[in-house]
Amino acid sequence: MSEQTTTPAAIVESMATIQSSLKAPKGQTNKFGGYKYRSCEDILEAVKPHLQSHNLVLTITDEITEVGGRVYVKATAVVHNKEGHSIQTTGFAREEENKKGMDSSQITGSASSYARKYALNGLFCIDDTKDSDATNNHGRTAPTAKAAPAPKPPVKKAESSGLSDEEMEQLENYIRNSKNRLAAFQAVDEKHGKRMSIEQNDYLKSVC
Repeated sequence: MSEQTTTPAAIVESMATIQSSLKAPKGQTNKFGGYKYRSCEDILEAVKPHLQSHNLVLTITDEITEVGGRVYVKATAVVHNKEGHSIQTTGFAREEENKKGMDSSQITGSASSYARKYALNGLFCIDDTKDSDATNNHGRTAPTAKAAPAPKPPVKKAESSGLSDEEMEQLENYIRNSKNRLAAFQAVDEKHGKRMSIEQNDYLKSVC
């Protein structure tokens, strides 16, 4: 007997509705890099009302697996409906061999949070929608040409607004998961240095 490979329409329709309407704000701020990011908890808080309205249940499990001699946390996020059908995705995050200020359980917990977030991102098709604060001018209009600009101190020439939050998070993970962090940072700086702000560059350098 052949195994069923198609996903029932009911759960597909429910997930399509959730994916198109879900907004998971970036509720966390990186104190060192100064950029916002969303955590696993932010996604769960945003998606729970949608799951309830469609009578769906979400479960997330972790599994420790070894790939190429390195230990990874494999997180599996599964959405179930009352008919017993389900849709799932997985996410991986590598455990660092050591991390300053963390014991082994904290290192595993950190990797688990990353893996779970990536699994949820895939399951609910969460994109890099910018936070409203990034574009909200709170009712202010741009100054007219007649307004005299405020005097500026003789500092370095203003740079671009820098990399996006998602880019910063990806580059940080790349550096942290590299065997030679300094070399990884140098590669990142060579490729993205002109677009990074001074604060972003300093923060990525500190990850080394």
